[in-house]
Amino acid sequence: MERMTPGVTAGADSANVSAALGSVPDDEDAADRSQPPPTEAASVRTESEVASLTIPRGVMPSPLRGSLESLERQNAKLDAEGLERIEDESDLAARIADGLLVPVPVSAALVVNSDLEVNHRYCRPWTARFLADLAREHEAAFHKSLEVSSAVRTVEYQRRLMRTNGNAAPAEGDVVSPHLTGATVDIAKSGLSRQEMAWMRERLLALQSAGKIDVEEEFRQACFHITVYKSYAAERKTLPRRHVTPSTEDEAGAATGM
Repeated sequence: MERMTPGVTAGADSANVSAALGSVPDDEDAADRSQPPPTEAASVRTESEVASLTIPRGVMPSPLRGSLESLERQNAKLDAEGLERIEDESDLAARIADGLLVPVPVSAALVVNSDLEVNHRYCRPWTARFLADLAREHEAAFHKSLEVSSAVRTVEYQRRLMRTNGNAAPAEGDVVSPHLTGATVDIAKSGLSRQEMAWMRERLLALQSAGKIDVEEEFRQACFHITVYKSYAAERKTLPRRHVTPSTEDEAGAATGM
């Protein structure tokens, strides 16, 4: 059974639940709202092309806020793709054995939170490809790794989570946590510089606009909650790409989520 630890994002779905209930954003959230809106997405490029994007000092793309509508959309699209909810540890182990779930692609560019149970460090194949691509591009731009803080969950785990986290998405019903399908992962914001945050927001927004992912930025859990759809793997050679040149000033002393 998976243990719940403070170091792992246990409530990555809470952004949409909190938004639906009208909860008050924290200071970091409020500070981000005062920034100008994001620039228009760059044109689509092939993998052999490299785009550059410089984030002017003082300019930060708007947070990628969650909503009940977003959670409902994620559930509808995952249902349409035929992805079942993983019930318990036995169900999880069977799907891993059948190759329906693959390991999070750990590399020099991508690490997993050490508190995440080994048998929960899995995701769908197209989600793994997304992680590998994103981490590789991020590492090329910033020479740093990204961290996965949560991946596949089970209905059994989500039920326990609901007892300790009032903002956790439901484990059962028409609208549930997308983590239960294995298509969703959380990427930690802790330690990201301002330039990295801008890069992530721009990159993820472009992919969301292209219909490849849905993303919700979590503040209290300090992560990007990302659901990846099968179409990502089908057309990954023509996805929008972004490259941000980090500044020494912006990288010094990054705080959680900013």
